[in-house]
Amino acid sequence: MIRFGTCSWKYDSWRGIVYSDKENINYLKEYSQHFNTVEIDQWFWSLFPPNNVSLPDRRTVEEYAESVPDDFLFTIKVPNAITLTHFYNKDKTQPLVPNPYFLSNELFNEFLEKLSPMEDKIGSLIFQFEYLNKKKMSSLSRFQEMFRQFHSNLKNSVPAIGIEIRNPNYLNASYFQFINDLKLHHVFLEGYFMPPVTEIYSNYKYHVNDLTVIRLHGPDRKGIEKIARNNWDKIYVDREKELSGIIEMIKDLRNRDVDLFVNVNNHFEGSAPLTIERIRNELGEDV
Repeated sequence: MIRFGTCSWKYDSWRGIVYSDKENINYLKEYSQHFNTVEIDQWFWSLFPPNNVSLPDRRTVEEYAESVPDDFLFTIKVPNAITLTHFYNKDKTQPLVPNPYFLSNELFNEFLEKLSPMEDKIGSLIFQFEYLNKKKMSSLSRFQEMFRQFHSNLKNSVPAIGIEIRNPNYLNASYFQFINDLKLHHVFLEGYFMPPVTEIYSNYKYHVNDLTVIRLHGPDRKGIEKIARNNWDKIYVDREKELSGIIEMIKDLRNRDVDLFVNVNNHFEGSAPLTIERIRNELGEDV
């Protein structure tokens, strides 16, 4: 099954495209009348110095679960308290401070408990890792070793797990074999200085089996934000060339019976809902 959705959903400028002009609307409820998935990224931002961690409010989780139909699925970015090797360091002259919660099974279990009201509506949990230089992670093999240890302590009933890597040099046969060994799935990221998703898929497509996620982000976040000025209601940057290859990739995944989530960000072209409409029209059918 192919599901199309956006990265977050709370945009007033989508009124007339996704939302009505009514006051005090339930954005997610109206959104779910148009799309059958959405990416939750708000819970990613969770790690604050010195050692403070913020996890989802249970009532918010319940509200989200109650706002969507039974067949709706969320993709959810795991808190960066779990995926950051070190605290963010704005002052590059200062030494890196290790994150004590990196790949913490205890914190991950707490996170899953918070998500329990929507556990039957989770399509994938996304572990998004930042670019890992040698000071943060010595090698791909060390990353694999650490994640294998984390994975070995997971509970049996964990939702599907996707890995998003931002080290282009990590995307090799060893990495995809590691993904398959642990029955994880790769998250294809378009943007952020990563190789085109079509190139990675062409090289390693037969490592992609039951499930995958494509996240469409543009290469120039600040640039498009300057153009859009927070009005995400039109296409500002036409990425027809990239979309042409991505649509062929989607067709191939469908033909191979791979379940797929396509998560589109406003930063890709300017309006995620309009980009999704373009893709659907090119596919020539209602998907």
